[in-house]
Amino acid sequence: MIHIKTNKLPVLLALLGLLLTGCSNELDQPELNNNFAGGTDFSKTDDMIFSLIGVYQAVTSRGWEQPLVVSTRGDDVNAAGDQQGLKNQDRYVYDNSFFGSRTLWETYYGDIIRAHTGMEQIQRYMDLADEDGVALGNQYIAEAKVLRAVLLFQLSQVYGAVFIPESSDLKDFENVTSVPSKDEVMQHLSDQMDEAIPFLLDMRPNERTDLPGAVTKYTALHIKALANQELKNYQAVADATGQIISSGKFSLMQNYIELFKTPGKLSDENLFEFQYSDFGEGTGNRVSHLYAPYGPNWNPAVAGASGGWQFFEPSLKYVEFMLDRGDNKRLETSVLFTQTGIDSIIATTNYTAATLPSFVSSTTRYGDKLNNSARAIFQSGKHYLPSTQLIPGRTEYGSNKNYIVYRYAETLLMYTEALLQGASNSAMTADQAVNLVRARAGLTPLSGVTLDQVVDEKYAELAMEWGKRFFDMVRLERYNELSYGGRTFTADKAFVTYHQDQIDEFPILGEISN
Repeated sequence: MIHIKTNKLPVLLALLGLLLTGCSNELDQPELNNNFAGGTDFSKTDDMIFSLIGVYQAVTSRGWEQPLVVSTRGDDVNAAGDQQGLKNQDRYVYDNSFFGSRTLWETYYGDIIRAHTGMEQIQRYMDLADEDGVALGNQYIAEAKVLRAVLLFQLSQVYGAVFIPESSDLKDFENVTSVPSKDEVMQHLSDQMDEAIPFLLDMRPNERTDLPGAVTKYTALHIKALANQELKNYQAVADATGQIISSGKFSLMQNYIELFKTPGKLSDENLFEFQYSDFGEGTGNRVSHLYAPYGPNWNPAVAGASGGWQFFEPSLKYVEFMLDRGDNKRLETSVLFTQTGIDSIIATTNYTAATLPSFVSSTTRYGDKLNNSARAIFQSGKHYLPSTQLIPGRTEYGSNKNYIVYRYAETLLMYTEALLQGASNSAMTADQAVNLVRARAGLTPLSGVTLDQVVDEKYAELAMEWGKRFFDMVRLERYNELSYGGRTFTADKAFVTYHQDQIDEFPILGEISN
């Protein structure tokens, strides 16, 4: 029987973290392929885990700008700070020389190639493995397919038509004559998840002991639902999310504000998250996402804790929407306030200093105080880790914080919408699903929930998370919601322009009209 001791994993992650770092052109330098090129003994089946961990490391190590390129459109968030390319994109003015668009493409494709390299390496181990080793290899390949899907899904959301690599061989990119449409990419991802699901573990990610928090069958079902939601195949959405619900394995973490902080790590709600690790040390190497772009100028409760760059700003429109709903738990979780932001609320609404909820303060419940800034009047609470939750010895903003990618609340809301769009499923009713999410937020239950109501619920629940609000509004053609604050959105602005470097490398991209 093949088994992996979990106490080996930090060492492996540390090693692979060192091997996989770099800022070169990812497509030109498939480093994972190089790392394992020669001298590997594929008869050592226990070493097969190395290839899979390499894929996890590649997928979860995002550059700071890439999640912002995915996320900074929509009426829930503004691009702030000094990154003009992001600010232009936020206003639907797309610049084909913006470095963020270039690195998103290059890095994501580099990591997709790494996923294929990992799968190919695992297959070589399987060729020399016994029955148990083959079964484990099939599971690992399925996991790599899911990780690859995380990246390819986001790429297609951003660009529309994108390439679908089928191997690690870069020659596949030579002389391309067509580029799959967004619908073709989404159907491919749905089919890939169907291939992967039979080989994946039937448990929550936090139930895994070999790789705690790694993907499972339910991660793949969630991605399948997301892909079919983009295709408007709502019956497939209901079927996939219904399986997650009917499993009885997932539940909402009732303390919403802590879901996005240290207590929420690997909670029963999370279907996939990028994990922080400093390998049990307060100094030295670590594996983490850089939260500085989301962070404020502040006076932290813990002296020496670093602030952030203020590149990501919740919109005043979102703040006013939440105040008018009385949606206080989720608003406090999602938004940090400067005094300038509070003054802006008072200036543009009927609220006064006396009638605003007490948490609308420049000092958080954890004692961190936000200073006024010329860059942004609000900051993202979902990307905020209180300075009191930092690991002693770590001062970087957000250190010790996981980055949630998929969670059960979204599953429930996708399920609710699918039923309201005409699908059927017996896992629960639409009212039951949406009211689970509302109850956690402290809101009264709905009876006979409408599509408009669930769209608002998704706005309240999923704001500032991976551009979900923007992509929902595009899919539902609610363009008026995206035309706000001097912005005008039209259907032709759904996809970011390909960077000129990509067009120069692949001229066919210059011929595409998404």
